[in-house]
Amino acid sequence: MKKVVAVRANKDFTLDLQFNDGSLRRFDATPYLNYGVFTELKDIHYFQQVRIAFGTVQWPHEQDISPETLYLESEPLNGVKPDGFVQETA
Repeated sequence: MKKVVAVRANKDFTLDLQFNDGSLRRFDATPYLNYGVFTELKDIHYFQQVRIAFGTVQWPHEQDISPETLYLESEPLNGVKPDGFVQETA
């Protein structure tokens, strides 16, 4: 099962993700921004408060996206180093 182990929010509403298999991928969140609980993510300052929780990404008001969706709907990041990624804290 894929789990997100690190994340970096970008100013274009994408997330750079590192998964537990070592892969680095970019997820575009813009298609979600007009739906229900995700509309709050339109605020870039709020969007950038993303953290890792329970193997996926989560925002302060508990919006989350399943790790499977993040993996399947993202594109591989080739040649990118995970600098500036936020990792889960114990």
